[in-house]
Amino acid sequence: MTDNFRDFTGGLESPATHLVETSPSDTGDLPMTSRALNVGTAGTLRVTTIGGTTATVYIAAGIPFPVRVTRIWQTGTTATGIVVMY
Repeated sequence: MTDNFRDFTGGLESPATHLVETSPSDTGDLPMTSRALNVGTAGTLRVTTIGGTTATVYIAAGIPFPVRVTRIWQTGTTATGIVVMY
């Protein structure tokens, strides 16, 4: 398949290039900081951002939520089918 954009440098405004299903954890950080999050079932995600803030946010199903996080906490998370977008 031809990729007409392969020679362009991606930035934060660019679409994600990697999607990784993940499970929340109270002890482990994500392998890389996210670009956005998506969930299969709407609910809350307790997250820690790249800036160090920890908060609970509501995420609607199927809509990318642009937030750069280092951790998705199990405690306080009700959303399921979490996909981290890089």
